[in-house]
Amino acid sequence: MTAHYSSNSPYYTTDQSSGYLATLSYRSIPSYADDILYTVDQTYQHRPDLLAYNLYGDVDLWWVFAVRNPNVIQDPVYDLVAGVQIYLPKQSTLNSALGG
Repeated sequence: MTAHYSSNSPYYTTDQSSGYLATLSYRSIPSYADDILYTVDQTYQHRPDLLAYNLYGDVDLWWVFAVRNPNVIQDPVYDLVAGVQIYLPKQSTLNSALGG
């Protein structure tokens, strides 16, 4: 039995041929000059899923913030705290990076 992950899943680019979950391998999210610098507010503290849903309409894109901001976010849940500034990729950037 082979695992199949949606294109929005952080596991999408991992080896799926064995039928077992392989080591997580994130896809690259490119940075652009028009990315939005956002200061996390209390609403989204420890809730990357909620931020992803409100920005992109998909809770499964929670991992995008850690990939786009590796110097700020090491843990995608606990490092997303009120007052932290992160870059948010635009929807068109994500569509392009995720093949959508």
